Amino acid sequence: MLAIPVPAYAHGADAPDGTNYRTAVTSAPSLAGLRVRTVEAGARLELVNRTGRTIEVLGYDGEPYLEVRPDGVYENTNSPATYLNDSLAGDAEVPSTANPTLPPAWRKAAGEPVWRWHDHRTHWMSATPPPAVQSDPGRVHRVRDWVVPLRDGVTTMDVRGTLDWLPPPSPGLWWAMCLLAAIGVGALGLWRRALPIIAAVAIAVGPLAIAYAVARELDAGADGFGGVLRGLLIGQVWPILTALAAVAAGIAALARRASADFALALGGTCVAIFAGAANAAVFARAIAPVPWSATWARVVVAAVLAGGAGVAIAGVIRLRAAATSWQGATPVPE
Repeated sequence: MLAIPVPAYAHGADAPDGTNYRTAVTSAPSLAGLRVRTVEAGARLELVNRTGRTIEVLGYDGEPYLEVRPDGVYENTNSPATYLNDSLAGDAEVPSTANPTLPPAWRKAAGEPVWRWHDHRTHWMSATPPPAVQSDPGRVHRVRDWVVPLRDGVTTMDVRGTLDWLPPPSPGLWWAMCLLAAIGVGALGLWRRALPIIAAVAIAVGPLAIAYAVARELDAGADGFGGVLRGLLIGQVWPILTALAAVAAGIAALARRASADFALALGGTCVAIFAGAANAAVFARAIAPVPWSATWARVVVAAVLAGGAGVAIAGVIRLRAAATSWQGATPVPE
């Protein structure tokens, strides 16, 4: 449980936990039943085609890349984009047989007319920021305007958008606030009568962690209760389980269970790691992978991290106090 935390990934295995690049769709074809939007903090484009017709996405050389048909999604295995768009970094190996000048060879990839992909025209590919950003990283910069061409039969249409650099926040300030808040909550462990307050903090941390996990799934494109639930079970299992554990520990403490202090220490530690620290990248990123403002995302993550850590500290203090009291009351045999 105390191992190095892994990111709480959403639908995509390489969905970012935060970024300083804002990708936005500014215009899309006005066809009834066709929707194009960004998901996963701008890491992917999502195309939903309920028009009843086939909508084609063109690749980087103008070749057919995707066909989103009424019966599902088909990839052109001769398009290099089919392989490059599998990863956010675009570093997948393109087979020698992939040639954009060859006729399309279609392979069914999904049974629903919905597809999400990393389109490298829409985000910054290099680990080094653009020259203008390097010169003045504290200012908003328009990196580029982008275009992703579509085709409806013989009619070509464009999805247009923007890519901007946003200055990141100061992570030190957020970490300092988390540290002070955790110490404050942890100090309650020194006060014997503060158990109901510690329990209340543990119970409050759980819903916050669950809310953030749900928000990540919504940003990843999940639709409806079923879609969100499926996303939580696939990509947010540990945040959800540790959030529920924190709530259970708080309830046990309110019920004065004998194991309450241990439950608080363990539950607080786990939720702080898997639902707090795993999402702490938002402290240093301007864009958070949630559908609300990045500031609120930082507030929620900070509350989960500080609250969970504080409950864990308080639980450990209470455990040590109970052990000391027990040892002092136990006669030592000669």
